[in-house]
Amino acid sequence: MGEDNETLPPGEFILTRLSDNPEKRVILFVVFLMVYMTAVLGNLLILSLFLAASHLHTPMYFFLFNFSILEVSYTSCVVPQMLAHLLVERTTISFNRCAAQLYLFLSFGITECLLLTVMSYDRYVAICNPLHYNLTMTKQVCTTMAVASWVGGFLFSSMNSVATLMLSFCGHREIDHFFCEMPAMVRIACAGMHQAQIVVSISCVLTLVFPLLLIFFSYARILHTVLGSHSSVGRHKAFSTCSSHLAVVALFFGTVLSMYLRPHSSSSMGQNKITSVFYIVITPALNPMIYTLRNKEVIRALKKVRCRGREVS
Repeated sequence: MGEDNETLPPGEFILTRLSDNPEKRVILFVVFLMVYMTAVLGNLLILSLFLAASHLHTPMYFFLFNFSILEVSYTSCVVPQMLAHLLVERTTISFNRCAAQLYLFLSFGITECLLLTVMSYDRYVAICNPLHYNLTMTKQVCTTMAVASWVGGFLFSSMNSVATLMLSFCGHREIDHFFCEMPAMVRIACAGMHQAQIVVSISCVLTLVFPLLLIFFSYARILHTVLGSHSSVGRHKAFSTCSSHLAVVALFFGTVLSMYLRPHSSSSMGQNKITSVFYIVITPALNPMIYTLRNKEVIRALKKVRCRGREVS
């Protein structure tokens, strides 16, 4: 570390790096910069396609549009700072910046949980009640559900952030993580940890476990409907439209649940850092590939945009 707790100015925290080896840090910087750029450009591509291709203006792609905005915001509130700290010696962060990062990261993370739940409901209506799909998933309904996901994320984040930032940190201000992450901050507190852990546990149930149960319920109904169908073409279409969303759900919820619901006694900060890298850096880069490579409508929109570009040139 570049500084210790004794020489640290008031109102600042120390963040740790992924590695203390200078050569490894340069390699990590290059690798994560490439992955980060892939995530940003991939999600910006989806946003551009949605705006350019009118046939993608459907509820499913409207939610994907919101999801791509969310992914760019989610990874960008952590990765640029992480990259900078791999190159500089002084890895401190002010209390205000730490508070802002904590709040935004939790807001985007919780919003992603809620938005993935809404997307599963959209697939449920499309497959289980196809005749009523256009009447159920109107533009107003879709907008309301998307806005509710964003607002819900920022409201639940306020509860978690306030509980964490009101902890007493005494003289120990070295956060054993590469960003201001809630469990890592709770670990270094000298008072108020029990109350914060109760708030965190309640929030995890409401924003992780409950949405995941709703997703399971939606897909249980979808599976029941698909298996009861006598059309092999219909079954294939249903599975193909759900597979991308299921892959994203598995990637996101799998890593986040292992991070926040794992007993503290069985988790190490080294494991937590690796898990965090996966769902903050790698998953946002994989999601655009999952949605584009397995989606014929998106590929068709991409080909149309490319053809227009050639005609203009």
